[in-house]
Amino acid sequence: MGLDDKKRAERNRTLTISQNEIPTLSRMVSSKNDVLKSGITDTIINANIMDVIDAIPDKCANLIIVDPPYNLSKDFHGVTFNAMTSDSYEKYLREWFYKICDKLSDNGTLYMCGDWKCTSSMQKVISERLSIINRITWQREKGRGAMSNWKNSMEDIWFAVKKTNDYYFNVEAVMSKRRVLAPYRDNGKPKDWNETDNGNFRTTYPSNFWDDISVPFWSMPENTDHPTQKPEKLYAKLVLASSKPGDLVFDPFLGSGTSAVVAKKLNRHYCGIEINKEYCLWAAKRIMNSETDKEIQGYQDGVFWERNTLNFQKKGGEKRQKKFHTTSQQPSLFS
Repeated sequence: MGLDDKKRAERNRTLTISQNEIPTLSRMVSSKNDVLKSGITDTIINANIMDVIDAIPDKCANLIIVDPPYNLSKDFHGVTFNAMTSDSYEKYLREWFYKICDKLSDNGTLYMCGDWKCTSSMQKVISERLSIINRITWQREKGRGAMSNWKNSMEDIWFAVKKTNDYYFNVEAVMSKRRVLAPYRDNGKPKDWNETDNGNFRTTYPSNFWDDISVPFWSMPENTDHPTQKPEKLYAKLVLASSKPGDLVFDPFLGSGTSAVVAKKLNRHYCGIEINKEYCLWAAKRIMNSETDKEIQGYQDGVFWERNTLNFQKKGGEKRQKKFHTTSQQPSLFS
């Protein structure tokens, strides 16, 4: 059966790996010795971050995306992380974060992901080495309910740079496309929106609150069994806004490979470190699949579509809207 022995529904598109695929995928995964011999460009490195970080050249990365373990007890398929006090968690961050900053180019950008419990510690540690420009909050549209608390459905991404007067940011590459429900007209003509046969849409500048992200689930081909996988659409915004084609995107906690896959799909180079060998193989297969599938859910024609509206636009807009109101069927979450 190979690495995947779960029984899955016929329509479940979660990535799996067979025993026959392991040799090929393993050749796509590097060790510390491989890095020292051949370099880091377009590599997945299976190692503990502290064992390999000194082999990564300083100032090599134009963009660094960091998604470390949050301050929660979590089992990452045999690699466990235990919750600790805030002081201890900050000490943990400093063990590797200072070294990560050394890998950032002088005009590069670093993004770090966190949740409500650890985000203040992250802000404190990031500020010790970099200048924070902003905090992005994105809505995880699914989450576990809580009987004695509010359901946790938000996460943060800290946006930081070395030099506040010299960093790359391309806002035109991350414009948002939203459906207009109450269109305003000036002298009978649409004002700041476009009227189409499939609905009315407005292209807008992005804010630091993102409510258009769908967390990967079983019917999406990007989905894996990683417990905290980040969506490709989420990282695509970071990559497009803060790097150029040909730049190197570095991820010291690669997980199932989302940052590397997005970098490849968007014509950037990648380098990622991941301690879990199985996750490295998942990342390798996703990268291999991206050779023939460049699609990023919810990103099309150079804009990021509001959740649900891309499929809405594809399938006939107003007709689909009428069906929605008469049958109460939800449109697909794929966008």
